[in-house]
Amino acid sequence: MRNVKSSKQRNLWFERFMAITATVNLGLVLFDLSYVPWRDFYLRKLPQIVEIYDPIKGIERHRETKNYLELVKALEEQVSQTGLQSPQVNSRLEEIKRLSNEMIDTNPFAGVNKSGTLEKIKNRMRDRIHNESAKQSFATFWSQPYLSQKGWVQEINFFNDSIRPLIASNYYRKIGENGEFFDDFWIIDLPFVILFGVELLGRTFLLKRQHPGFSWLEALLWRWYDLFLLLPFWRGLRIIPVLIRLDQAQLLNLYPVRKQLNQGIVANFAEELTEIVVVRVINQVQGSIQRGELTSWLSQQENLRPYIDINNVNEVEAIAGLLVKTIVYQVLPDIQPAIVAILRHNIETVFHQVPVYRNLQNLPGVGQAQTQLSEQLATQITTNLYKTLVSAVEDPVGAKLTSQLVETFSKALGSQIKEKHVLSEIQSLLFDFLEEIKLNYVQRLSQEDIDQIIEQTRKLRTQTSVSTVVDKGNALPKIREG
Repeated sequence: MRNVKSSKQRNLWFERFMAITATVNLGLVLFDLSYVPWRDFYLRKLPQIVEIYDPIKGIERHRETKNYLELVKALEEQVSQTGLQSPQVNSRLEEIKRLSNEMIDTNPFAGVNKSGTLEKIKNRMRDRIHNESAKQSFATFWSQPYLSQKGWVQEINFFNDSIRPLIASNYYRKIGENGEFFDDFWIIDLPFVILFGVELLGRTFLLKRQHPGFSWLEALLWRWYDLFLLLPFWRGLRIIPVLIRLDQAQLLNLYPVRKQLNQGIVANFAEELTEIVVVRVINQVQGSIQRGELTSWLSQQENLRPYIDINNVNEVEAIAGLLVKTIVYQVLPDIQPAIVAILRHNIETVFHQVPVYRNLQNLPGVGQAQTQLSEQLATQITTNLYKTLVSAVEDPVGAKLTSQLVETFSKALGSQIKEKHVLSEIQSLLFDFLEEIKLNYVQRLSQEDIDQIIEQTRKLRTQTSVSTVVDKGNALPKIREG
């Protein structure tokens, strides 16, 4: 027992180690996927990471924008040495104006889909100079009169704070021989892929030993989700095996998620299955009607295919006899007072409609005698009728005659339906009625609250499991005291 526990503990620690490793790998993958779209953010907040990771993605500073910023830096040094009004400063300002026009005309930001950054630069410069032309705004900004009037320190600080970061965010990305952007992330990812590949092979080998009936492919696909860890593309799908591994390593509880996911799948499946089953049954009934099997069912004489009798009993006659006995022995005694009341009311109504009786109503005692007479007549009629029915049921000859009546009625009904050509109309009406059921009720049935049904099933299972545990507890042998 102690060896089994230690083995499980070792397996759990191994699962946790591999789950954490897969999580780290997923984090690197997500960082790599987000690096290019979020490079501006990393450049502002974590420039050290940009310096390290740019070579991996084949990113270099764009030559034109790099020269532009270096020239502005040289201008700052020149101003600090010779002053703003020196000829050397004016020469550098003219060079910056020329590069500004080239930047607007050639748009060096377009190569990496950052044209919006150039538009932002132009808009900020327009707002600063209050001029609708971007080129004229740059020309005015990089002029000695403007910088002297507005103040060199103030304007160069504006450029360094609002314009320089936007220009510095531009870059050039290498393109490989395959026509795609250069990307060396596979060098970082390769050790993880090798580790996960070796682990998957080891698990496949162990499964094949534990289950000799498995083929190598079946053993490999037992942990199909681990294959996502080996793919050099669609790396974002690695979130699937990572979540599963974290759950298996008891580092993350995914039971509520699995429960909702399974419930959603079962609900959709149950809805479609319900609709398919009900429509299938209705279609079979409609097919039987179209094939004329309704006639065979009514007459049981001419069958389109052999009629299968499983008990040598005429079910129609048996049901009719059972209904008659139920009505005579159980129903009629219960409703006899109501029948007597109805008959008494009808007898009294007849008495009141006779003119002679209406005149006798004025005599003393006649009304009470009439009431007693109505009561006796109603009771007598009901009693005699009930005795007659009981005698008919208990009499063997009467029972036989009743059976013959049912059989004759069934044959006559089938024969008359054929002779009167009513069957085709009945079939048409039944077919249309079933079609209306499909259109009006089957969809409503399939859209029934499947979630509620699943919840009821879950509660039923819970109650069943609890009752089973209680029964087992009650079945435990009691310890005798003393």
